[in-house]
Amino acid sequence: MKKQWGLTQKILSGRKKIESRWYKVKYPPWNRIKPNETIYFKDTGDSVSLKAKVKKVLQFSNLTPKHVMQLLYKYGLNDGLSMEDLPKYYQMFKDKKYCILIFLKNPQKIKPFDIDKTGFGTMSAWITVPNIKKINRQNTIPFSL
Repeated sequence: MKKQWGLTQKILSGRKKIESRWYKVKYPPWNRIKPNETIYFKDTGDSVSLKAKVKKVLQFSNLTPKHVMQLLYKYGLNDGLSMEDLPKYYQMFKDKKYCILIFLKNPQKIKPFDIDKTGFGTMSAWITVPNIKKINRQNTIPFSL
């Protein structure tokens, strides 16, 4: 997550209750994430330091600019956006065709760990694995602090 946006802190504080992904084509986690799964978060350049459970997932296809605007105004505040920022994000997302909204619950700080992105690409923004130990460099199970 972009460190300068402060998204992990917004998740931890409860201000950001939804993680959204906006795409022109379908990318993970599209059709790969389900309620009660665990998501781990990290800021760009940092270690993984936060986890949350998935409460529910909504997916939207064939978006139009009007639909993007409706989604932003309906869910934007719970996605950690301010009302003043909605027009800026509309400009960023208006031409996207897909949106996935991942509702979060029980965000917790965890003992930081680094991940190995070998095989996923260094620019991968989302990695789906059956077990976090697969990419955890320390090969330990992260625990809450």
